[in-house]
Amino acid sequence: MSVKIPSSFTFGVGLDVDLDGDLNVSIPTSYRIDIPTDFSVAVRELAPIEIKPIDLSLRLKEIPSVRAHLPLNYKVGFNLLGREIACIHLCGQGMVVTEPYAPYPCEPRPVRRGTTEPQNPDPVG
Repeated sequence: MSVKIPSSFTFGVGLDVDLDGDLNVSIPTSYRIDIPTDFSVAVRELAPIEIKPIDLSLRLKEIPSVRAHLPLNYKVGFNLLGREIACIHLCGQGMVVTEPYAPYPCEPRPVRRGTTEPQNPDPVG
């Protein structure tokens, strides 16, 4: 299948002007546009590509203060032929703390061995 592209186009415009007086107005009514049919594209010269090394450094000034709570729910069990024989559920909460630790009022305070006083008596808040 081939398509023939024409190399020239002809446009026509009709205009009737009736003016009172001696004005001679001449407007062209047809135009011709010539379009070339052969095009060529070529690379004359290709500049060399130069890659320079990049010195990049990324530093963390300090670890941000974060107290993240991770809810946990584990189910450990024994199944036989797809049926549950025995299982135990373990649930609770894990915590990631990167701030200076001070327990919240609802958290149990750690006690040093040999004493009955908490390590940090000043809670947060």
